[in-house]
Amino acid sequence: MNRIALFDLDHTLLPIDSDHAWGEFTIARGWVDPVEFKRQNDGFYAHYKAGTLDVHEYVRFATAALCRQGATNSIAAHADFMGATVQKHIKPQALELVQQHQRAGDVVAIVTATNEFVTRPIAHAFGVDELIAVELERDASADGTGWYTGVIRGVPSFREGKVVRVEAWLQARGWSWDTVHTTFYSDSMNDLPLLEKATVAVATNPDDRLRALATERGWRILDLF
Repeated sequence: MNRIALFDLDHTLLPIDSDHAWGEFTIARGWVDPVEFKRQNDGFYAHYKAGTLDVHEYVRFATAALCRQGATNSIAAHADFMGATVQKHIKPQALELVQQHQRAGDVVAIVTATNEFVTRPIAHAFGVDELIAVELERDASADGTGWYTGVIRGVPSFREGKVVRVEAWLQARGWSWDTVHTTFYSDSMNDLPLLEKATVAVATNPDDRLRALATERGWRILDLF
């Protein structure tokens, strides 16, 4: 039986929210109005923590600046973001946890509700090639740029959508939930559907609600940070 280790990203492998941090980075870059952007960004983050986020509305907001800036500026800025913000938050204990699964021969994937532009370089920094993230449409019109439009492509990997996306990922490999052993690490109640679907659920740096539920259900609790 194939063994799969699935990791949420923000506050699970990273002690920060990468999408929120990217927003703060774009403020520092001068790409957005600092007062208005911070107000909206903090508001969306509060909705995320409360489980009331409209993910389509949020992604349009979160990607607006990079859509305006275009590919060249955005890719260069993300490289700076990795160096200035992300790398210092990749903790040895989180990297070691991923590598333990890799050394054991497990298939490792990151499953995140943050968009693919922000998270793919972060996944690579963890040595993980398999990324299930919110995918973004690109402008495919005849006179278009081929760059992101701010619209989500397909099912967003958020809440129940994580189960849908992981199931599709399994099916693409000829697997099913019944033919694999899955371990899922997450900090958030937003990920309850996938935690309940996984063979083994690990509440990782859990918020208060998830910690209480994990204790009630006898799930493992792991505090990386």
